Formats: sequence, C-alpha cells, structure tokens
Amino acid sequence: VGSEMCIRDRNNMIRIMFVCHGNICRSPMAEFIMKDLVRKENLTSQFVIASSATSTEEIGNPVYPPAKAELKRHNVYCNDNKYAVQLKKSDYDKYDLFVVMDSNNVRNIRRIFRNDHENKIHKLLEYAGRADDVADPWYSRRFDTAFADIYEGCAGLLENLIAEP
Repeated sequence: VGSEMCIRDRNNMIRIMFVCHGNICRSPMAEFIMKDLVRKENLTSQFVIASSATSTEEIGNPVYPPAKAELKRHNVYCNDNKYAVQLKKSDYDKYDLFVVMDSNNVRNIRRIFRNDHENKIHKLLEYAGRADDVADPWYSRRFDTAFADIYEGCAGLLENLIAEP
C-alpha cells in the first residue's frame, strides 16, 4: 500500500485522520491505539493523529464507554476531552491519509470530499493485508474484536509508514 504514497510534509510530519460513521467507537479507538504505537516507537513528534465522523449523529458526544473500557483493558490511554467531530471537505488538504473502518465509510468520505485525486483514502485493514471491514461494535457489541482488528491495522500502517523512504 505504501509504495505509491509519499506522505511526509515539508516538516517531515505524517498527518493521519481515522474515520468512521459516528466517531465514538472505531475511529477514536484507532486514534488512541495509533498514538500509543507511535509513542512506543518514540515517534510522537513526527505524527499528527486525529479522528472524525462521516455523519452528524454523534457530534459532541464523548468516546462510547464500552470502547473506552476496551482501550483501558489494553492499557491504551484515551483522552477524556475527545468528542465526536465531523469530517469536513477542507480536511482533505490538512491530512496526508484518511484511514476508514469500512466500505460505507469509503462511500461517505468520497461524498464529502467529492474526489480523492491524491489517493489519500484507505481502509484500515488494507494495512493488515485484509480486504474486510472493521465490524462496528456499536451493533456487534464486540469491542474486543474491534480492538484486535484495529490494533492489527494500526500496527501494519505504522510498519508501512516507517518503511517508507
């Protein structure tokens, strides 16, 4: 996935936006898992990592308690000041990579951006060598499964980014 994209900006920063439907479960889990992985590699100063929603349903709401509890079970810090925000068209120029959780997110993010001429939109599990979606734990109630999939995708993403020239 990474061979066709050189995403470091002139300050050598990598700006990643994780995206899901509501920004209270999967995308904040990905945001905080990725921040944890980056911190453990001592690369925090090289990344800007955020998350957002394609919908307006949860805007202003905090991370869903079961998602937050799953992060805590794995000793992943979750900021209490994280509230759902909606992705905006103007975000396209502010981030290098938009990592989405499922095929519906791909469709919705393309509707927001109108086009992806720089090939910035990717499904998270691509980085784990998989074509499937991260199942929405809002419906499945399987926050453990979502965590495992998100962790696998984030670890693959970081490995991909570190390997870039």
